[in-house]
Amino acid sequence: MRKPITTDKAPQAIGPYSQAIAAGQLLFLSGQTPLDPATGKLVDGGIAEQTHRVMSNLRAVLTAAGASFDNVVRTTIFLADMNDFAAVNEVYGSYFENPAPARACVQAAALPMQARVEIDAVALLS
Repeated sequence: MRKPITTDKAPQAIGPYSQAIAAGQLLFLSGQTPLDPATGKLVDGGIAEQTHRVMSNLRAVLTAAGASFDNVVRTTIFLADMNDFAAVNEVYGSYFENPAPARACVQAAALPMQARVEIDAVALLS
């Protein structure tokens, strides 16, 4: 059984997808970009500010599902420019306790709305 998870504290889906889907004990979070949920626009600032916004959006969806970053078991980071890796890694790392989730990081040719970073996640629900 699949249960959609939605919150107005993260950007609304801009296509035919859900913010997250709970399936059994797993929660699959769609990729979050650095959109401000109040305005629907990219946040101002550089890669650090964009990464903080992405993580805030992910936190909002996790919270709506009754979870937190402690429940995250895997993420994928998509970067518009791999040269941003160190800055993204620093911000990203500040949201997780050890052990950090498994992760992949790839450079994408382009991201939605010209974002510089997008992150998706899989979490284990209690």
